[in-house]
Amino acid sequence: MIEKMRFISITGPKSDFDRVVNQYLTKYDIHLENALTELSTSYNLRPFAEANPYRELISKSEDLVKKLEHPELSADKLMTPEEAAAVIDSAYAMLSDLNLKKSELKKQRKEFNELLAQIEHFRHLDYNIHQIINLKFIKFRFGKVPHEFYTRFSKFVYENLNTVFYECERDRDYVWGIYFVPANEAIRIDAIYASLHFERIKLPDAYEGTPEESFHSIMEKITEINNELNDVYALIKERLNDISEQLELAHYTVTVLSKNFDVRKMAACTKDKGKDEVFYIICGWISDADSEKLLKEAEADPLVYCVTDDGQADEEKNPPTKLKNLKIFKPFEMFIKMYGLPAYNEVDPTSFVAITYSIIFGIMFGDVGQGLCLVVGGALLYKIKKMNLAAIISLAGVFSTIFGFLYGSVFGFEHWINAIWLSPRENVMTVLITAVGFGVFLIILAMILNIVNGIKTKDWGRVLFDTNGVAGLLFYAALIVSIAFIFTGRPLPGVIIMAVFFGLPLLLIFFKEPLTHMLEKRSQIFPEHKAMFFMETFFELFEVLLSYLTNTISFLRIGAFALSHAGMMAVVMLLAGAESGVPNIPVLFFGNLFVAGMEGLIVGIQVLRLEYYEMFSRFYKGTGKEFKSYKNKLNNKNT
Repeated sequence: MIEKMRFISITGPKSDFDRVVNQYLTKYDIHLENALTELSTSYNLRPFAEANPYRELISKSEDLVKKLEHPELSADKLMTPEEAAAVIDSAYAMLSDLNLKKSELKKQRKEFNELLAQIEHFRHLDYNIHQIINLKFIKFRFGKVPHEFYTRFSKFVYENLNTVFYECERDRDYVWGIYFVPANEAIRIDAIYASLHFERIKLPDAYEGTPEESFHSIMEKITEINNELNDVYALIKERLNDISEQLELAHYTVTVLSKNFDVRKMAACTKDKGKDEVFYIICGWISDADSEKLLKEAEADPLVYCVTDDGQADEEKNPPTKLKNLKIFKPFEMFIKMYGLPAYNEVDPTSFVAITYSIIFGIMFGDVGQGLCLVVGGALLYKIKKMNLAAIISLAGVFSTIFGFLYGSVFGFEHWINAIWLSPRENVMTVLITAVGFGVFLIILAMILNIVNGIKTKDWGRVLFDTNGVAGLLFYAALIVSIAFIFTGRPLPGVIIMAVFFGLPLLLIFFKEPLTHMLEKRSQIFPEHKAMFFMETFFELFEVLLSYLTNTISFLRIGAFALSHAGMMAVVMLLAGAESGVPNIPVLFFGNLFVAGMEGLIVGIQVLRLEYYEMFSRFYKGTGKEFKSYKNKLNNKNT
């Protein structure tokens, strides 16, 4: 069901804003709306615009609590803003020497890593880099050449230039190396090398020995720096752990204060006439039950003035949707939210989905043993991981177990227990006809829900003339009854019902638009282009008639999957040699596991498809706005 909402406005002195937010908005579930938008007809309203003074403190406290061994970011009480700021600033000051040392070490490590990256590709050069750098009459150039130019490059260099190129390494893209030239020809040859796509890399005079020796020497220095950094981190953690409780509370405090401060974005300010005092206005939606508690508490607060709608929420204001269902049905809200939340004035289909989904799943996947496995496995997974899908699987498993008893099937064995109803493999037509009959019942139920939704929204055209309204329901019910009479050998009553009830409902559906305009007392009943209207409506009506047929036949898949499950388990029994008396246990085990996993997944998807396309499309729009409590947002941010 959908909780009833009231629109609430909270007003008081601007200076008392933070106290009100802490006392009321963190206690009651209130969906905040933008006061400037909701109260746009009021005069003298302006934004509640102030810079958040807690952002810098939050940044500091987050950096500090990350260094704690076991940070707990929640508390039962709050510090004052001044106390929280003092704790955070004191912690930062206490770590100033260690932070300075940490920065210096990181800077050194960065420099060494840069040196390492520069020398890495030249490690195969077996010559002292320092001596190369200090050559007087020979110039050198470290660099790289792309592979696509290297063949042409090497041929031209050795045939035409007074130079030597020494290849050091190849990777996926480049050939790395060094070339030597006489000092007096360096400028000319450098230009030629550049034209041959040689990219020069300048190495600083900071290396000792050969590139390989320098590489290992730098790696050792980086290791030493990392060890020093680890010691610094340990000292930081040790100092912070001594004040961990105060620091956690300070962080929680500034987080709450910052979050509360952000409520100003949703609030508005106004001045009292003839006075300089500024008042804030907060508005939003609150449940009917919570509104009574909040109003009672606010009566004793001289600085707070609360106003709610006298009655329940007006649908024209677009109240948010807050679902409230039995605990056993609550996991199925996941399916509802996937499709779209119901509008405030729609029927909540959660219970409908929970019951129909579980029953259909059970019909399609009826087996006592596999059903019990789904029940236990889903329940355990829900208890450990709190997954809604696991709870859905567990409840669906209950109905799989029930229909397993009705079918007389336990892990595919159909002789262990007697079927209470029937065996699908031995009663194929009965299963298929029953599946279609059950589908007819669900379609009619979906039509009734559409009529209820139409009454709730006072959309009388939808109630009376829609394909899923009263006209559509009469036509579909008459069609089903007529077919039932004809197929049971009584054609005369079937023909009479068909003649009486087919014409009028179809005419009502055909003229839905003009009839709705008449009910709404519009001046223009028919659209301007009447010929186009009749043509479009004719083809739409033809499509509607076709959809009645296809939607009904679609429920054959319920029976088909029941037969498919029985057939697949028969194959498993055959492969396991169950008919010989002593079945192959591993084959039996893995066969059941395969069928339960593969078919369970397919059945779950197919049932959801039936819910969405064959039932939801008839009565449900899913255009609701989710109820988002400020209190829950705050709690989620701080967990």
